[in-house]
Amino acid sequence: MAKNIMIQGTMSNAGKSLIAAGLCRIFAQDGYKVAPFKSQNMALNSFITADGGEMGRAQVVQAEASGILPDVRMNPILLKPTTDVGSQVIVNGKVHGNMKAMEYFRKKKEFIPDIMEAYNSLDKEYDVIVIEGAGSPAEINLKQEDIVNMGLAKLVDAPVLLVGDIDRGGVFAQLYGTVALLEPEERARIKGTVVNKFRGDKKILEPGIKTLEELCEVPVAGVIPYAHIDIDDEDSLSERFDKSSVRKLIDIAVIRLPRISNFTDFSPFERYENVSLRYVENTKELYEPDMIIIPGTKSTIADLKWLRQSGLESAIKKAADKGTLIFGICGGFQMLGNLISDPFMIEAAETFEIAGLGLLNTETVFEGEKVQRQTNGKFSGITGILAGLNGMDYEGYEIHMGRSTKILSIMGQCNVYGSYIHGIFDAPGISDTILKAICDKKSVDFKNLSSFDPSEYKNRQYDILADIVREGLDMELIYRILNREV
Repeated sequence: MAKNIMIQGTMSNAGKSLIAAGLCRIFAQDGYKVAPFKSQNMALNSFITADGGEMGRAQVVQAEASGILPDVRMNPILLKPTTDVGSQVIVNGKVHGNMKAMEYFRKKKEFIPDIMEAYNSLDKEYDVIVIEGAGSPAEINLKQEDIVNMGLAKLVDAPVLLVGDIDRGGVFAQLYGTVALLEPEERARIKGTVVNKFRGDKKILEPGIKTLEELCEVPVAGVIPYAHIDIDDEDSLSERFDKSSVRKLIDIAVIRLPRISNFTDFSPFERYENVSLRYVENTKELYEPDMIIIPGTKSTIADLKWLRQSGLESAIKKAADKGTLIFGICGGFQMLGNLISDPFMIEAAETFEIAGLGLLNTETVFEGEKVQRQTNGKFSGITGILAGLNGMDYEGYEIHMGRSTKILSIMGQCNVYGSYIHGIFDAPGISDTILKAICDKKSVDFKNLSSFDPSEYKNRQYDILADIVREGLDMELIYRILNREV
C-alpha cells in the first residue's frame, strides 16, 4: 500500500500543480516509486497516452517529474469546457458525453467507483502517491458533492498541505479563512500550510507566520519563493498569456482563441533567446509577425466566428498573401480549410455549417466518435517554405472530433500549413528547421537564435523545481506527514 499526501489550495492557480510536481520529483530523487493523482481536472490542455486515453496535462507533467509514463488512472475524470455552462466529460480516458454544469453536479458522485478503481490500482503499484486537489476546499456551495478536495481526502485517507498564493495578496486571510470554513474533521486533515510565490526576505513574514500557526493550529510547512520555471501549465490561467509583447529577432504570434486548448504545443519556440512567442487577441496586437499560429480549440465553430468578428481572419489572410508562414493545429487547421460542418451538433452549437478561411483545400465534418491516439512517422510530401521537414521523424498525439479530407502529417503548400498532431514541434530538430526556414527568408543567421536540447532542457527544469520546493519546504516535516507521525 502506498503512502499519500495531498496538495490543496486556497484558490485556483495557487500553485498546487507545480508544488505537486516538485514533490513528485523530490520523492523520486529520494528513491521512491511515485505516481501523481487528481480525481477530477477541468482543463483544455490535455494529452493522449500510449494506449489512446485522454488525461489532463498537469498530471502528465507530474508523471514526467516522477520519471514514469503518463497513465489515465492518474486523472480518471477530465472535464473539457465546451461552453460557459457545459463540458465534455472524459472518464478513464474515454468520452462519457457532454453535460451541463448542473447535470454533472448532480451526477458526479456516480463517478466515485471509477475514481477509486483508478486510485486503488495505483496504490498497489507505487510507494508514494502525490494527490492534487482543485480550486479550494472552502467552496462551501460545492462541498456537499465534493470528490476532488476534502471529499477525496476522506475517501483515500490523505493528509493535506494547504497552499496559498502570496503574490496576489492576502495570503494569511486566504489560509486562515479556508481553514475556518472547514468542518472539524476536515481541519484535522490539514497538517501544514504553505506560503507560495513569495518575493523578498522571509524574515518579513515571521510575525504573520507565527500568528497564522496559532490561528490554524498547524505549522507553516514552508515558504516557496516566486520562481520562473519553464514547465507546461495546466490551464488558461497560465502566465504564458501575460508575457511581454516585445518582438524579437524572430516573431511568432499565436492567436489567443477564447477556448484555446493545448497551448503548450508551442512552448518549444519559447526557449530560444531571440524568438518571441506572443499570444494576441486583436489586430492591434498582431503587428507583422514572421509566423502566425492558429491553435487548437474545444469549440472550433464558435472560435472561428470570433476570429471573423475580431477582424483577425482578414488580417491572417492578408499576412498569408504577403508570404507570412501560417500554421494551424487541430481546430486551427480545421479553420484554415474551406468548410466546417457539424450536422450532429457535436459542439452543441447553433451553427451546422460555416465557411473556413479557405487557405487550405480541405473540409471538416464533426462526427460522434473522438479520435484519440499517439502518432509518429516521417514527414513527406511537404512543399514550400517548410520543405526542409521532409524525411524528419515526428511524434505527437491527436485529439479531435472532426474528420478532414486530404489529411497528411502536415498538409499545405507555399506558406500555409496545418496538422492534427499536438506536440508536433517538440521532436528534436523540428522547431530548429522551421525557424531556419524563417531565418533564410529574412536573411538572418540561425545561430543568433541560440538552440537547445528539448529533453535535456525539460529535465533540468524539473530538477530546478525540485530544488526550489525542497529548499522552501520543511522536508523533515513533509516526511513526518507522509509517514503519519503528525
